[in-house]
Amino acid sequence: MKIKIPKWQSRLMWTPLVVAVCTLPALAQTQTPAPNTTTIARPMPDSASDPFQWLEEVQGAQALAWVGKENQRSLDVLQADPRFAPLQQQALTIVQASDRVPMPSFRGRHIDNFWQDASAVRGVWRRTDLGSYRSATPRWETVLDFDALAQAESANWVYKGASCLQPAQRLCLVSLSDGGKDAVQMREFDTETKSFVQGGFALPAAKQQAAWLDQDTLLVARPWSPEDVTESGYPFIVKRLRRGQSLAQAQEVFRGDKKDVGNWPGVIRDSQGRFVAAYVERSVAFFAHEFHILTDKGPVRLPVPLKSSLRGYLDGHIIFSLQEAWTPVAGGPTFAQSSLVSFDLAAALATPAKLAVQLVFAPHARQSIQGVSHTASRLVLSLSTNVVGEMMSFTHGPQGWSGQRLDLPSPASLGVVSASDGDEQLFVSATSFLVPTTLWLADAASGKTEAVKASPARFDAQGLITEQREAISKDGTRIPYFVVRRKDLPMDGQAPTLLYAYGGFQVPMNPGYSALTGKLWLERGGVYVLANIRGGGEFGPAWHQAGLKTQRQVIYDDFVAVAQDLIARKVTSPRRLGIQGGSNGGLLMGVQMTQRPDLWNAVVVQVPLLDMLRYHKLLAGASWVAEYGSPDDPAEAAFLAQLSPYHQLKVGAAYPEPFFVTSTKDDRVHPGHARKMAAKMQAMGLPFYYYENTDGGHAAAANLKETAKRVSLEMVYLSRKLMD
Repeated sequence: MKIKIPKWQSRLMWTPLVVAVCTLPALAQTQTPAPNTTTIARPMPDSASDPFQWLEEVQGAQALAWVGKENQRSLDVLQADPRFAPLQQQALTIVQASDRVPMPSFRGRHIDNFWQDASAVRGVWRRTDLGSYRSATPRWETVLDFDALAQAESANWVYKGASCLQPAQRLCLVSLSDGGKDAVQMREFDTETKSFVQGGFALPAAKQQAAWLDQDTLLVARPWSPEDVTESGYPFIVKRLRRGQSLAQAQEVFRGDKKDVGNWPGVIRDSQGRFVAAYVERSVAFFAHEFHILTDKGPVRLPVPLKSSLRGYLDGHIIFSLQEAWTPVAGGPTFAQSSLVSFDLAAALATPAKLAVQLVFAPHARQSIQGVSHTASRLVLSLSTNVVGEMMSFTHGPQGWSGQRLDLPSPASLGVVSASDGDEQLFVSATSFLVPTTLWLADAASGKTEAVKASPARFDAQGLITEQREAISKDGTRIPYFVVRRKDLPMDGQAPTLLYAYGGFQVPMNPGYSALTGKLWLERGGVYVLANIRGGGEFGPAWHQAGLKTQRQVIYDDFVAVAQDLIARKVTSPRRLGIQGGSNGGLLMGVQMTQRPDLWNAVVVQVPLLDMLRYHKLLAGASWVAEYGSPDDPAEAAFLAQLSPYHQLKVGAAYPEPFFVTSTKDDRVHPGHARKMAAKMQAMGLPFYYYENTDGGHAAAANLKETAKRVSLEMVYLSRKLMD
């Protein structure tokens, strides 16, 4: 296979800021497109009913003055705390450690890595060979130094990945973001000369995606004019751009609709990197996609259900995961929701009415497919069974698909870091709450595995244990959650406890080694809890769909059930219980603060949605209507009004003092959400902390130093609220 699968689907989701394993991702081989920064959503003219709407003007002088004042007020308190300086230094030591596992990526004969440390703040793209990589001291060769590039161009570049032309992978489109925005500019780069191609492809900054057709041709989705974006701010027109052409000369090959979420081009290649087909993924809604193969006679839509996702191509078969049940041929077999299926692509294009679909794998009710990768001849599935990882390798033959398990540690969260196109090798990461990340080299054909690198322990885990428990939600559903605590913890309700969850967009929350959480929280006597509430992807599409739109209250009930279970077991108490979440998880925090203020004494609200009656008017918000419901629909608007944290703040109510964290350069979730919520609390005389990083995008930090500062501020806040 080689499919450039668009990763815009990470759209709202972000990596949990505290849970995340403290290593950096391998060099990206696919590009994440994003909407046009020139089409920033302007406030709608209803300021009479919203006195704080002026804070939606991202770069407005009045708004920035307010941000500066609130930043300084909060920083004066948190940075003056005697714990801040040592916590920040510990965090810096961890995130900049030179003995981290350098996460690898197969690229031709090379092993690539993106690396950041104290001297490489923005990072370097570097490479070595497999033999050297496996040694204790790999010989790294720098391909592109992003700090040097930023200095030369007086820019705050954040590297957002590279898309390289198969099979040689010499020519790449490098994506560069201003301060961490989703919008990127894309430049052609030659990995042999280690330089940008003079007169090569250069796409100005936008939320965009490009796919290589051949050495001299790209498929590009971008805002070709300011009007060429959907209501969500993403492109809907795909054009073919040839070398030497200006953007105005590009030829249109596909046009969606402004009502779509977005349209994204991709290319299917076989295991030798040879061209098979070009396609466009038309996202008519957030969870509904059409797949159109581009032919000489025009686009041909594949006969797959709208709620399905393209996952790969191998042995002539194109592979999809199903988010809904599917009966491809009337009277034929039905494939269950969450199944992975395949069919012969050439045959499907020739005779779509006779589609012969094969089952690759069907998860059971407490299982989900977390990832799909491939080697030269094998399909590799990352699975989660009751939130514990396993990995299987599948091969295709005359009788269909057959699989075997790879010999990897358990219990652990398992994920493919990179898989080779030229043979059966792949790198797999294994991680758990108390065991540092280990990198394994696996053979997908034989099933054999070998540990090749491991991160050193970053905190003292002696005496700590991990437990998996279940809470019973309001409707009787069993909700799993993990507790990381001292084995000898007194069950007296006095343990400072941090509860984290996400609960949306079919994104699973899996166990992982977080050096920062371990060092800055667990080592200091804190308890950490990760809740696997509905809305996520722990148990497949059904677990997610249970909390869509007007059913969303079950997600918040699940979270409350976990908290109440912790209190009932006397792990903690409302006085010692804090909660944290980001993005969609930031909405979760706002809802919990306003619905159940009695349960928490600390609430960290990161890059959140909070105004649920205007979210669809701000930046990429319109793309999430399929998740939350539409404020323009009377029934859905009535439901949203009852949960919208911004609208549910009540005068005279007793709320915990929250900590809002956002970024001026977040061009996905508008910083106005956090700004307006804080300003409304201010007008009500309610206390809060506020920190808006001027850079960072949706990650709220553009580099390791900014990450260390933000996490340390959050930990000081949590210490003051839960430990003092």
